[in-house]
Amino acid sequence: MTGAPRSGAPHGLVAAPSERARARRSLAFVMAAPLVAAALATGAAGCGGGAKALAKPAKTELPPANPQAVTKMVQGVNAAKDPGGRDRGITLLKEAITMDGNLWEARYDLGVVLAASGDLAGAEEQLRLANKVAPDAPDVVLALAEVQRRRGEEKAAAETLGDFVAAHPQSLEAKSLYVTALRDSGQVDKAIVQARELLVRRPSDASALAELALCHLAKGEKDTASLLAKQALDSNPKSAVAERATGLIALAAGDDAAAFQAFTKATQEDPRDTTARLNMGAVLVRAGAYAKAEEQFRAVLQAAPEDDAAQVGLAVALRGQADPQHVGRYEDARGILEKVLARDPHQISALFNLGVLYADFLKKPEEAQPLFHRFLSDAPGDHPARAEAQRYLTQVQGAAPAAAKAAPPAGGAAPATPPKGGKK
Repeated sequence: MTGAPRSGAPHGLVAAPSERARARRSLAFVMAAPLVAAALATGAAGCGGGAKALAKPAKTELPPANPQAVTKMVQGVNAAKDPGGRDRGITLLKEAITMDGNLWEARYDLGVVLAASGDLAGAEEQLRLANKVAPDAPDVVLALAEVQRRRGEEKAAAETLGDFVAAHPQSLEAKSLYVTALRDSGQVDKAIVQARELLVRRPSDASALAELALCHLAKGEKDTASLLAKQALDSNPKSAVAERATGLIALAAGDDAAAFQAFTKATQEDPRDTTARLNMGAVLVRAGAYAKAEEQFRAVLQAAPEDDAAQVGLAVALRGQADPQHVGRYEDARGILEKVLARDPHQISALFNLGVLYADFLKKPEEAQPLFHRFLSDAPGDHPARAEAQRYLTQVQGAAPAAAKAAPPAGGAAPATPPKGGKK
């Protein structure tokens, strides 16, 4: 399972209809019921919390909205509130945009619904277009940055947020996520500057202190990170964000037990904190406690069925429990990873883990080879799993011709190879 446990849930992409329907550009339809959109580009570690469900009107003057398009948008948002009506909601929102391409509120809501369904590429396209029409709408920028982070585009997310923060320095929600995106994209010094500016505006803010702690952890300054995390908990002992940061610092120190305890406290302080459960699952996978890890990932999926991180984690946990008497778990894991990649072909953690599954467990090097190629093409240059993926690729490139040469003639039966354990 590639990547490290992550420190924070993304700002929530939300969508439920506003009752203040006005057939002018100043109307803002948003979704009040959360459609959870957790980030997993492998290793993403934001400290943010949920965004406020309010799309601000753009300052740019636009002509009056098409009333028919507004009606379609209202119908689409209402339909999307019901999980069974998501497809109809998407259709209606697309119809609204066709009628009025400048109805940025409809593009925003469509982006939110597409992100919740796992179509991150489509979501990013719609949110970019909404941002172009309404550059001053903070929720559009936050949603766009979150989708970019979920796709592993941390530098793009930092650029999106940086431009907005420069123009809107009073938007502390955007600045908080900007700090996270900077850190995750390797711009740690810039992240520290932004985090300190945030603390000037929010003195003793537990989330800002926790984010600053993780910035110093990224620089290898563990003592400073520990002090800041303690300060965050002293400021707010019930902060799930601060507990997550404390857990990650413990992990970096090699203290898995303390990390697990901190993540457990985070879930106690915020039962909806799926990120802490993902971290707990990651710790359990690392410890080889696959059945317990499966429980954590399934708990996340109950709250967020489309969470890529939880699905990849569940696949790894199932793979770890497979043996000659339970080979079906390999196929279960394969099905989960293929489902993730069907939604997002560039999901690098799913690419890597499906490649490992084919190479080490299903003994199909010819299937593993293109997956590792795609992983190396999509993963950032400094991704910690690149070296291992390259090693696998060299291994399967040599194994694939041999496997083809040893294959029986058409109509014959391939020799059975009992599965055996491999990497976590």
